[in-house]
Amino acid sequence: MKIMNNYEFDAKFYLEGKEYIAGTDEAGRGPLAGPVVASAVIMPKGCYIEGVTDSKKLSEKKRKILKKQIEAEALAIVTVFIDEKTIDEINIYEASRLAMTKAIKGLRPKPDIILSDAMPLNLDIECIPIIKGDQKSFAIACASIIAKETRDEYMRIMDRKYPNYGFAKHKGYPTKQHLAALANNGVLPIYRFTYAPLSKYSNKTQDK
Repeated sequence: MKIMNNYEFDAKFYLEGKEYIAGTDEAGRGPLAGPVVASAVIMPKGCYIEGVTDSKKLSEKKRKILKKQIEAEALAIVTVFIDEKTIDEINIYEASRLAMTKAIKGLRPKPDIILSDAMPLNLDIECIPIIKGDQKSFAIACASIIAKETRDEYMRIMDRKYPNYGFAKHKGYPTKQHLAALANNGVLPIYRFTYAPLSKYSNKTQDK
């Protein structure tokens, strides 16, 4: 088995006697539409899946394959959606923190330690925020892949519901195509109205 650098961080905590290491990460801070999604994952001690890394560095095809492998091996996975209205009410940073917190609290078994992708969490378990954690920790990378692919799956559903916006392609991010579709077709209930490109619409939604 080839052990990549992103397992060394987790291995250190196993050597210290930790049994259940939870990794948590989110997907969807930047999009104009759709929820922010966070996953928390506990993988078995010693488990390593070749190719697991920051989800943004992987192709959609590879993410799908790895997501199935992670789901097959994981001791626990919890994924939480925080909707657009809540994002607008409490801001995207706090919505991301809330999603991660809820995901961690849902894990069974309860983790001995939490590794998060740069997010401080106020819980009764030791939490270590790691800058670029999805590149440095196997557990966080697993959570990154689950969160990213779960959110993308949701946005593909939104694409079928709202076929004129291209959500399957851009996943709600402010691409040139997306901004043109927004200008041509108007706003939807799934938009985040506190984001700059939406401010001119003054919270007027169209229930299409």
